Order: sequence, then structure tokens, then C-alpha cells
Amino acid sequence: MGTSVKQNYELTAKRWARALMELASENEGMSKEDILDDLREVAENIEKSTDLSGVINNPSISTEEKQIVICRLFQNKVMPIVYNFLIALNLKKRLPIIGTIADEFQKELEDAKNIVRVDVTSAIELNDDKKREIRNKIAEKLHKDVIVNWGVNSDIIAGLVFNIDETIIDNSIRHKLENLSKSIMKG
Repeated sequence: MGTSVKQNYELTAKRWARALMELASENEGMSKEDILDDLREVAENIEKSTDLSGVINNPSISTEEKQIVICRLFQNKVMPIVYNFLIALNLKKRLPIIGTIADEFQKELEDAKNIVRVDVTSAIELNDDKKREIRNKIAEKLHKDVIVNWGVNSDIIAGLVFNIDETIIDNSIRHKLENLSKSIMKG
């Protein structure tokens, strides 16, 4: 899939996820986590079943026929708000991007809860105390609750590389050496 097509899917999914979040926010007692669970379950069912995926992704199958399938499979298995959302997605021919919508809904939910996901890569495995210290410093700087995905890559030599919402902060020795090499070459 090309980059612009992927970005278009993500933008469309983000709009649908935001609309669902706004709808869910109108009902104070509604669990947004349960909505996310239902979205994930539907996306997994579509992804795991070649038959279901074939129906959902086949443009020659009519919206009405897809509606019947959605009704049979999900009407009494997901929350009414999610079921109605699936119907709307089908009518607008957006059902194939349900997995991306679920990802975007999770981001909306985390944003509402002031949570940010950060990927941290180090050259060596860090102990739990060091991880806790780094996580706390990130949370303090961002003024958010932080969920960290830890990774190890010995190629960075030493230091840390952070990925926060697609923004890379490279504080590795490898990066510093590359920058030094570039400045020597220029000058």
C-alpha cells in the first residue's frame, strides 16, 4: 500500500474514531474501553476469517448483502453503539478499515485519559529501576501518563532513542558519531 493511500486511510479512520468517541461521550455511563474491545473483536473476526474478509472487502457484494452478514454476526454480540457504527461504516463503504479505526479510537481514548505511548530503544537491556526512572522523567517532561514500549538495539552503541507520536529523539552515540562525521566532511 502506498504511503499516501495509507495516510488517507489513517485520516479517514481518525475522523470515524473521533465521531464515535464524541457519540460515546454523550452518554456518561458508557464504557469507552468496552467500545474499544468490541471494535477490536470485530476487526479480529474479519481479519481471521477469510470468508468474512472476502465478503467485507469485495466491492461486487452489495451493501445490503453485507448488512445481512453484519446483522447475523454482530447484532447481539457487540454493544448497540458499536453495532450501529458498523451499519454506518457499511453504508459508507468504510467497513474494510475497521482495524485502523479501532487503532485510532484507542489513540483518542488514551488522549482523553492524558496517556501517551513512547517507544524507548537502548543499546542494552535496562533493569527495572532504570526503566522506572526513565519512564518517570518522560512523564514529568510531557505532563502525561506514559506507557513505554522498551526495545534493545545494540547498533545504537549507547544512549537512548525515543519515539513519541512519530517524533524521533535520537540521543544515541551512533547518531552523535554520524553527526560528527557529517560536520567533519563539510568542513
